[in-house]
Amino acid sequence: MAQHPVTNPPTGAAAGGGRIRAAFRCAFPYTIPIFAGFWFLGMTYGIYMNVSGFSFWYPLLMSLTIFGGSLEFVAVSMLLAPYAPVQCFLMALMIQARHLFYGIAMLDKFKGLGWKKPYLIYGMCDETFSINCSAEIPEGIDRGWFYFFVTLLNQFYWVASATLGGVLGSFIHFNTEGLDFVMTAMFVVIFLEQWLKEKHHASEWIGLVASVGCLLLFGADNFLVPTMICILAALTALRRPLEKERGVTAP
Repeated sequence: MAQHPVTNPPTGAAAGGGRIRAAFRCAFPYTIPIFAGFWFLGMTYGIYMNVSGFSFWYPLLMSLTIFGGSLEFVAVSMLLAPYAPVQCFLMALMIQARHLFYGIAMLDKFKGLGWKKPYLIYGMCDETFSINCSAEIPEGIDRGWFYFFVTLLNQFYWVASATLGGVLGSFIHFNTEGLDFVMTAMFVVIFLEQWLKEKHHASEWIGLVASVGCLLLFGADNFLVPTMICILAALTALRRPLEKERGVTAP
């Protein structure tokens, strides 16, 4: 009777490598729509930086370290404006304040992920949060590596496209008038997505009322900082009701 060789299951590094590859193959399809959007918007940002007078190093380093599309667009005007560190800080805080809720929502999902956790926190953007928060990870796929590759791929798409836009901006000659409106359009899209996502629209009404009220009180040239302060105070005061609305339990 023929003897069949016994094949032992892979162990150690081989098993770990297979687990990592499986997580990558599972995560990559989730990022394909992000790839399409990031390449267009990232290249637009890189070109915008170039026509504003900055070399490709600026979009490369800013996309790598800030990794916040809306804040990076705003940072262009900050770099060109007179030095105002307090206003820049408050602007950055308000633009990225939504990450407070992202972090709270991901507390349980990021537990026990070891060295990956700091990078997952750093690399969490709107699109990455949406995938990692809602994806149904198949059985047998390592959760930590899945989150890691979703985060890494999305950041790679953004950094590469922004850098490429910064490089090509020197060679592409076209009428760039109105290119900075991409930032306004992006904020409108974010606002509409948030409006469609929520049922009661509390945070959106806070932003609208604060913006219009401060615009009327302080004028178009001075309303920005008071608006941010009002929104921050309102969101802080209403934190628990807003968390309850989103289904997040405060620690």
